[in-house]
Amino acid sequence: MHEQTVQPHGGEKSLEDLLAEAQTKLEQQRDAMMRALADADNARKRMQLEAAATQKYALERFADSLLPVLDSLEAAVKSRDPSGVELVLRQMMTALEKSSVREINPAPGERFDPNRHQAMAAVESEAAPNTVVSTLQSGYGLHDRVLRPALVTVAKAVEKSGTNPSSDTDLD
Repeated sequence: MHEQTVQPHGGEKSLEDLLAEAQTKLEQQRDAMMRALADADNARKRMQLEAAATQKYALERFADSLLPVLDSLEAAVKSRDPSGVELVLRQMMTALEKSSVREINPAPGERFDPNRHQAMAAVESEAAPNTVVSTLQSGYGLHDRVLRPALVTVAKAVEKSGTNPSSDTDLD
């Protein structure tokens, strides 16, 4: 193995000087790394606080839009005027729509959609099978998610009298 001797004369640095420089660089890099880790930890904590605040106050705008509805409902109850209740209903629907809550209210004859509708009964009808005959209760959705499906009555084919429902052949 070839060993190099560094002479302190002639402008070359001694081993002690080189070691001191390396240790200084190592200390600077360690300091920079510790600062970067602290910055990353602070950023993570800040993001957690922001996420918690966002989650905590996510409904603030929605709740704020419902306060006038509440005021109107209180006034309608005090006045005992039925037209006031209709006004409150319109205000409520407007507040929901502003918050992207949409009513699911299928019209008669609309195709039954199990993702948006819940069949409460199947009735014989002249309407096409698997179509909505009536809506018992409106459903609601938020953006593309169903909050509550619409409760509907669905049409089924009219069974011919005197036939076996499982085979559709005459009994005679």
